[in-house]
Formats: sequence, structure tokens, C-alpha cells
Amino acid sequence: MELPSGALLWKLLLLESFAVLLSSGPSGSPTAGSSVVSESAVSWAAGTQAVLRCQSPRMVWTQDRLHDRQRVVHWDLSGGPGGPARRLVDMYSAGEQRVYEPRDRGRLLLSPSAFHDGNFSLLIREVEEGDEGLYTCNLHHHYCHLYESLAVRLEVTDDPQAARAYWDGEKEVLAAVRGAPALLTCVNRAHVWTDRHLEEAQQVAHWDRQPPGVPHDRADRLLDLYASGERRAYGPPFLRDRVAVGADAFARGDFSLSIDPLEPADEGTYSCHLHHHYCGLHERRVFHLRVTEPAAEPPPRAWPGNGSGHGSVPGPDPTLARGRSVINVIVPEGRAHFFQQLGYVLATLLLFILLLITVVLATRQRRRGGYEYSDKKLAKAPGKDVNLAEFAAAKEDQAPYRSEDIQLDYKNNILKERAELAHSPLPAKSIDLDKEFRKEYCK
Repeated sequence: MELPSGALLWKLLLLESFAVLLSSGPSGSPTAGSSVVSESAVSWAAGTQAVLRCQSPRMVWTQDRLHDRQRVVHWDLSGGPGGPARRLVDMYSAGEQRVYEPRDRGRLLLSPSAFHDGNFSLLIREVEEGDEGLYTCNLHHHYCHLYESLAVRLEVTDDPQAARAYWDGEKEVLAAVRGAPALLTCVNRAHVWTDRHLEEAQQVAHWDRQPPGVPHDRADRLLDLYASGERRAYGPPFLRDRVAVGADAFARGDFSLSIDPLEPADEGTYSCHLHHHYCGLHERRVFHLRVTEPAAEPPPRAWPGNGSGHGSVPGPDPTLARGRSVINVIVPEGRAHFFQQLGYVLATLLLFILLLITVVLATRQRRRGGYEYSDKKLAKAPGKDVNLAEFAAAKEDQAPYRSEDIQLDYKNNILKERAELAHSPLPAKSIDLDKEFRKEYCK
């Protein structure tokens, strides 16, 4: 007997809905966004090696050594709720099928093109009373570590009018007529089940770094790792040469980032992104790294006793606070600085010369003023005898004035004659002044 046409149409619509539901799941969507699987805060001392753990067995590309035997579908039957399930049939992506019960051989069939069409439905040629129960369609991808399951409940009836298919809110329920064929639907057209891509072109891992206060969308890229072996390093130069990921990262699934040596400027948020487009894997692990001061070295152990032995070494002073390192930078002097210093020296020398000239001129002026004062004092002294010796001593100093024609009024002829003799170019006569004075007084 055949199923009614309405039931077949309903099964077709239900089949398409299941296909859409399974293909839109998180594991089958190749464009799903990265999900944060872990977020932790780690702290390391400055100067040590920091290791940020990022491991995933699903990123081990060498596991695909079985090739088309990595994908498998199998149907199980459970007699009742909580009862044991038995394996009915399974098939690998290479097309190999295996039926476990001898009575089911030739009666249970799977489409040979199931892994190309995405249709893993099970066909039972002749339904029997013992076929009732809960059937599960299980899809396994050993390489991608994906496991999906779909349940269908089969009921056997003798009334052709009762043959129908419906949804009970959790699973599909199919009522089939005894001796008629029954199709248990299981469709999943996600590319991870239908296609096999080159793994090297589908796997990539990268590390990002966010300095303190920088949002995630403006993070700096540190490393790009591809399963093909290509690597690209980014980031600031002071950090690029100190970060590393193991060369066999894709062989072991270990993409841990090591920073050696760790510096205070390395603080920030680090994120490990794992993308496996073939398996639909998009994971992100976040690490908040904090750098602490290095631990102080313990003081050397002293010899037993009172500490006065030769082997005892004094420990560091605990009262001295640890300060920042101070670097003295000596900037070389330029040519302008040399000319500036030379100008200072020349200005000082010029000032000294001016001061010396001023002192010499002042000294000469003072000496000349002293001689003039002595001559005036001798001329104005009344009733005092003039010593010829003193006059002769002052005569040399007054020699420059002989050439001058000085018109003076004299009190007597003696003074007039003496002045004329002083200005006369003829040699001065030897005159006895004492005798002349006595003559004057006698008059």
C-alpha cells in the first residue's frame, strides 16, 4: 500500500523545514560570528615568560588522515523511553553501507548519494510490527568533532486511513500501514556534511591585542597563522620580536602565545581567534594580562651564629624604596655653544682693557695736577725766600710753557726780568737772587 497523497505532500514540506532548521544551526553555519568561549584575567611578573593558553582539538588538521571516513551517518532504534538502543545501519561518506541485523539486509536502505545530496533519510521497504519505536538519525564528523541527531517516532497501524505524519512538538511522528514502505526523513544540507574542502585553505588562527582603554573593534593584530604554514607578524616593534606561537600549532591544536621577556608596557587585553571555515568553527578566547613587579630575590643564607662570621653577607636595606631607573643623557655641544663661550671671553677681555686704560689715564691726570699745585703754591707765598734749588727742580716741568707769550703784570722789575729770561731762547744767566733781594730791601 502507498501513503495518501496528502501525507506525502506534508512529509515533503516537513522535510524542507527540517533541512532549513539543521542548516541554520550554529555548527553548520560557515558565517557564524566568533563566540567567546572563555575570558580570564592573568598576571605575570615583569622579566619572566608569559604564556597565554589557547588550545582546541578541533583545529588539528592532521586528524583528517582518514579522509572520507571522517563523516558517518547511522540509524539507531530504541524500543521505549529509557530503553537500550540498537544499531540498525550506518554509512561512511565514501559510500560504504553496513546493516547490522541479517533480517534487515535488503529491507533498510540509505541513498548512496546521501553525502552529496544531504539527504540521510532511511527507507523501510516493508514495515513490521517489531519496527515500532523511536528512531534516531545520527551524523558524526570525527575530524570536526561535530555530532548532530534527529529523532523520528514510527507507529504501525492496520488502518490505511490512519496513515499520517505529524509533529508532536518535539519530534516527527509517522504512522505507517503494516507491510507498506515507510520513509524516515533526515536531511542536513550544510556544506560540512556534503562537501570536503582543503583544510589548509579553511583554517586560520590569529592573535589580537588591545592596549588599556582601547575597544575591541580597534584592537591591533599581532599574528596570523595559516594551516598551510604561512605566518604574518604585525604589532609594534617592541612587542613583535618577543611574541611567538609554536611551529607545530596546527599539528597539536595548541596556539598558545608566549611573551618573553615580559615588560610593563605589554599590559592589555589579548584575544585568540580560531576559525575553521570547513568545520564551521569560530571561537575566541580573551585574556586580560596584568604585569606585576618582579619578585625580590631572597637574601643569601648566613652562617649559623651571631652574624659576625666572614661568610655573613648583609641583606638589602628594607627601608629603601624601589624607584624607577634614571638614565643620564649627555647631549653633545653644538657650534653655536662654542661661539657663545668665545663671545663671553672676548667681552670680559675688552672690559678688562677699558678698565686698565681708565686707571692709567686717571693716574697721569692726578700727577699733572700735583705739579701745577706746587707751582701755584710757590708763587703765592708772601715774604718767603725762594730757594734757587727748588726753583731749578721745577724749572724742567715748566719748560713746555716757554714758547707761550704770556702777558702778565709784574710788581717789580726783578720778576719781569725773570719771566723774560724764562721765555727767552738765550741761555739763562747766573744771577744771584739773594744779592738782588738785598739790594731791593736796602732801597
